[in-house]
Amino acid sequence: MKPLSKFVRDLLARFRILGEDNSLTARVKAETLLNHSVREQQIPGMAISVLKNGKTFYQKGFGYARIENQQGVDPESTLFRAASASKPIAATALARMTEEGIIDLDAPFHEYVPYFPRKEYDFTIRQLASHTAGIRGYRAKEYAQNRPYSIKESLVVFQDDPLLFRPGTAYLYNSFDWVMVSLAMQEASGLPFETYVKNKVLQPLGMRNTKPELPGNEEKDIACFYTKWKTGFKKAVEVDNRYKLAGGGYLTTSADLTRLGQSYLEHTLLDPLISSQFLTPRVVDGKSTHYGLGWEVSTNMDRHPYYGHTGNSVGGYSNFYIYPDKEMVVAILINCTDPDIQHLLDNIISIWLGGRSPAVL
Repeated sequence: MKPLSKFVRDLLARFRILGEDNSLTARVKAETLLNHSVREQQIPGMAISVLKNGKTFYQKGFGYARIENQQGVDPESTLFRAASASKPIAATALARMTEEGIIDLDAPFHEYVPYFPRKEYDFTIRQLASHTAGIRGYRAKEYAQNRPYSIKESLVVFQDDPLLFRPGTAYLYNSFDWVMVSLAMQEASGLPFETYVKNKVLQPLGMRNTKPELPGNEEKDIACFYTKWKTGFKKAVEVDNRYKLAGGGYLTTSADLTRLGQSYLEHTLLDPLISSQFLTPRVVDGKSTHYGLGWEVSTNMDRHPYYGHTGNSVGGYSNFYIYPDKEMVVAILINCTDPDIQHLLDNIISIWLGGRSPAVL
């Protein structure tokens, strides 16, 4: 386990003290810690939206979307990099395409993308979506790619590399899998990936502020993206995430993400028989991968089952979780590359869920 930073240890000590005061509400406990994280420059800005039983339970912005002019954060309108929380968006579109009979999860990838170089073994759409196909992950600076690749053009980055294992025999999380899934979706539907997602997922759910990130876009509602240094925050390096839109290229708001989550609790967009395939973790060599098709599927520190996704990208960090036993959806977006406060966020979510008083581990 990654050791806790001194900042997080100190906050959790404060957290224990707060937990002993039963007069403090969950809202006050959480806000005390979140405001402290801004004052101590652990994060530049953060948007939080939480739904419970379909209604707003908590929603607030902290810190700054843009430090330079002290522009505040609005959970309804401030656009952050969704990072890998983009995968549930893409997975929802894939589920709709499966429902419509446009794509077969168990068909070989080459059935849709015959020009991809053949490997020793075939692999399916389902194996790509579950990270069990054997495709490699990022190398060196590929994580921060800044080339104007289309989805198809980006294949040159990894297409000539061999599979790392026989498909279905191991699990390796990576975003190239979802680059390939999105390309197969384009070829199967005859539509650009982003067009299908907009028509079949974003518009039906009212996710009006969720969109691909276009380099050079200066819309005032787009947050500035930062990297944390010892001396404070610096603007993150320029990246072009369009080619990996499905795996980590969307801009979104915390409010929009909760709309996606609520649609799963209410079964408003997908047939439950279809969505259950995506929300069931794969089993490899007798062990759960804790990952379905584009969704993390596990339990939290209080043993509450959840599905969702954590994301980390250049200038963006995200938590998107759905807790079906509590009818709760949580979306947290931060405009900074990994701020190293995940343990703190886990404990704050535990408060909202009504869990145990956390302790320093």
